[in-house]
Amino acid sequence: MKNFIFISPNFPANYWLFCRELKANGMNVLGIGDEPYDRLSAGLKENLTEYYKVDNLENYDAVYRAVAFLIFKHGPIDWLESNNEYWLERDAKLRTAFHITSGFQESDMPPIKLKSRMKEFYRRAGVPTARYHIVEGLEDCSAFIAEVGYPVVVKPDNGVGASDTHALKTEEDLVQFLAKRSPKISYIMEEFVHAEVNSYDAIYDSKGEPMFEAGNVTPMSIMDIVNDADNSIYYILRDLPEDTRAAGRATAKAFGVKSRFIHFEFFRLTQDQAGLGKKGDLVGLEVNMRPSGGYTPDMIDYAHGTNVYKVWADMIAFDKTSTPEKDHYFCAYLGRRDGKKFVNSHEDIMRKYGARMKLVGRIPQVLAGAMGDQMYIAVFPTREEMDQFYQDTLACQ
Repeated sequence: MKNFIFISPNFPANYWLFCRELKANGMNVLGIGDEPYDRLSAGLKENLTEYYKVDNLENYDAVYRAVAFLIFKHGPIDWLESNNEYWLERDAKLRTAFHITSGFQESDMPPIKLKSRMKEFYRRAGVPTARYHIVEGLEDCSAFIAEVGYPVVVKPDNGVGASDTHALKTEEDLVQFLAKRSPKISYIMEEFVHAEVNSYDAIYDSKGEPMFEAGNVTPMSIMDIVNDADNSIYYILRDLPEDTRAAGRATAKAFGVKSRFIHFEFFRLTQDQAGLGKKGDLVGLEVNMRPSGGYTPDMIDYAHGTNVYKVWADMIAFDKTSTPEKDHYFCAYLGRRDGKKFVNSHEDIMRKYGARMKLVGRIPQVLAGAMGDQMYIAVFPTREEMDQFYQDTLACQ
């Protein structure tokens, strides 16, 4: 029986489903987390062979000792994963320390985590990217802006999501950012791209071949959603566009992706932009060597009538899958922000769209910044019906 260590299997809440499918495939699933065992969900408890609680997952030494204990008790570890962007570097460090060769090692991290380093691999894939500059001070930033023009976007070179991301529109914005930025963080500055975000979500086998592919669209800027406390919307496409598929596969090949669930992000230009392409072209944004966050795996299941948790677990256990795709729908996510005066109440929405709903609920506070406060996930056979859903639910007084 193969041993699989799952780091933080309780967060996000739906990640217990990865553990369920691993166990169903005959894996010995060992969890490490900082949540007390009695607070874990019943589903997670049922699918863990053992759970090792540490006081703080941020404490590397404590997690190291937990892995060592589990090896002592259960034998060599075949896989170690969190499927979480926040812990990717920690996962790699632990794999390297314990000679677990089934995933990225510590030396593999810079091109995967540093946005500036990702650009070279997009170039190898034949995918253009925005011009950039590593922030030092006012003089060098001003020189870069003189080349690309305002606005520009600044964010941590090694960051998660849209955290600490800012659009600078004037020299005053630049001066204020430089005065307030953290001196401990390296920031990347990029030219502004007029686009919506399209993703390539896929599960790859050990030979670097895709076992499953899907994609989503985020028509609103996550940066603006977080900074302006706006509503959050995105949707799973009914069918993956061929240009997204081609760009995703080329990028995966450039990065040498094997045995991973990945989430690659591309800009799709909403207007012609010099040096990048024509309206509708794809531009590389960033790679994420883990599943798309939040409820996206569930949304992919709803859109495609499949089970990506099982596809991933099949990849881990068998390096192949027979899990079918039965449906092709658009799957819409809406995160409404508390405090806004919406025309239609929660009751109105459920009365009109209840038959289309797959999940409805409150978003945990730690995720609400990017995902809104009140969540609705629904499926639609056509783009027109989905657009009407967004129009009805986002209309404000």
